[in-house]
Amino acid sequence: MNTNDHTLTGRVAVVTGATSGIGAATARRLAAEGAAVGLIGRREERLKELAIAIGEAAVPVAADVSDQESVYAAASVIRAQLGRVDLVVANAGVMLPAPFESADTVEWDRMVGTNVSGLLYTGRAFANDLIAAAEEGGPADLVHVGSIGGHLILPSYAVYFATKAAVAHLTRNLRAELGPRGVRVKNVEPGLVSTELADHITDADAKESLARWREEVAPLPATDIADAIAYAVAAPPRMNVAELIVLPTRQG
Repeated sequence: MNTNDHTLTGRVAVVTGATSGIGAATARRLAAEGAAVGLIGRREERLKELAIAIGEAAVPVAADVSDQESVYAAASVIRAQLGRVDLVVANAGVMLPAPFESADTVEWDRMVGTNVSGLLYTGRAFANDLIAAAEEGGPADLVHVGSIGGHLILPSYAVYFATKAAVAHLTRNLRAELGPRGVRVKNVEPGLVSTELADHITDADAKESLARWREEVAPLPATDIADAIAYAVAAPPRMNVAELIVLPTRQG
């Protein structure tokens, strides 16, 4: 995708889960399009490395999105250094599939805490910024990175898919609430993507099954999802790319 006709110069963005994968690729892409970018993630050293690579337009802040106070503190730091935020990419996510009857319920808590509560805390931390930006006539974007999993049914993925279905429905409801006020709320739903998401899976069967699937269907690079996000937020303020599914062609 090409966003050369719609640069992001002058915009202030925040990307969560920026330490790797889609988050890191998106932060780089938004910065390349002219945006200043606040980087939020749990791994401080990786954030600092990414900020150095991006340059002066990046501010790294270590935070855990599942901790509301941590997110609010990060928002204050970013706002103080970059100004009012008008573009938020709530990307942080955890995928820990396992059979329902044997799964470690602590992993359920991690998925719900990051994929749902973390997304809520992120949106809330910057909601007033986005509303103010829209009231002044500028673009204002709240981007949720969901998953095609929100539409799928597979053994061992019940809880993860449920969190992503929640993201999709939350996005639609927030569009009804914030859209009339000028804030574009959108859900970008990737399919198979080459990221570290699978590295944390502890169930051996689920990990092996996903590895086989990735051999059959080559995952997209994270930069493809970053391109899709950049395209969506660079659209004219009158237009919202509200739901965007991005899959490897062979995935269907």
